[in-house]
Amino acid sequence: MKELDELHNKIGQLLVDAGPQNAKKIIALAKLPLDDESCEYQYDYIDEADSKDWFVPDKLASHDLKLLLVKMRNFYIQNNMTNGKPAWTACEITVDIPEEKISINLQYED
Repeated sequence: MKELDELHNKIGQLLVDAGPQNAKKIIALAKLPLDDESCEYQYDYIDEADSKDWFVPDKLASHDLKLLLVKMRNFYIQNNMTNGKPAWTACEITVDIPEEKISINLQYED
């Protein structure tokens, strides 16, 4: 599980670095088809005044996030962590910056 924790940490740090300076929470939605060739994103954040807005990170951050998500999904597949379902195809990543916490909710196709 150390490898999975490291992936989570890298994903969280990437989003913190790519997000706005005044963000206290970053929410990223990612749709990652099983072909691993593309990924659709939506990036939102909550600032210090509790206002929600969206942002666009640079292209390199989105590319690096896709690579990390592919690694994470492959880890789930290789370690039989899909609960008998096909691999996940979307996720919602929430990074709480002051709490230094990340949560990743995986979504599966029906």
